[in-house]
Amino acid sequence: MRRFLRDNGLSITLFALFFVSVVGQVLTGWRALVADLGIHGLPPVGLLDYLTTGHFLSATFENWESEFLQMSVYVLLTVILIQKGSSESKKPDEANPEDETPEAKHGDPDAPWPVHRGGLLLRLYSHSLSLALLTLFVLSFWLHLAGSTRRSNEEALWHQQPTKTMSETLVDPEFWYESFQNWQSEFLSMGVLMVLGIYLRERGSPESKPVAAPHAKTGH
Repeated sequence: MRRFLRDNGLSITLFALFFVSVVGQVLTGWRALVADLGIHGLPPVGLLDYLTTGHFLSATFENWESEFLQMSVYVLLTVILIQKGSSESKKPDEANPEDETPEAKHGDPDAPWPVHRGGLLLRLYSHSLSLALLTLFVLSFWLHLAGSTRRSNEEALWHQQPTKTMSETLVDPEFWYESFQNWQSEFLSMGVLMVLGIYLRERGSPESKPVAAPHAKTGH
């Protein structure tokens, strides 16, 4: 067990922080919605019922959407673009191990099983990371759209106003405002991290170059 925790400490810690954050979001979001309902003279919702409200769904998937967009764009851009001096970039004018042809490892017993199978399966596996992230982005975008529609309709009922469909939400400036305000922060954080990583160091982190490495050193 100790070895398992050591070997998987980073993912365990991140998912634990995710769980704690979700619990905090649920509890505080629930109390905020109950207070809002009270202002409108409406009965409160239960904690479990809150998980199906537009208030929770819209806010949750609005953030997930931007995170998966950030990661998928980052993975794809690093395939084709170079940033001199960044540890996150491929080396310019040099062979990079991530560009190796997987067919050359067909006989390696430690290679993932799609490498042994080859063909279409290997082609899909060669792009499986970006495909998975883009799928998660599309799914989160759709759930954000559905959650925003539900939240808008819940608020419309409070004020005896007409509800709207997901198609109407899709062309609503408020929906795109929610998306763009998150997207811009994700792209900014990626750019800032990459540029700062050229000149600044964090000893012991694989996301940083060695402390004594020159600023122009590119790649791992």
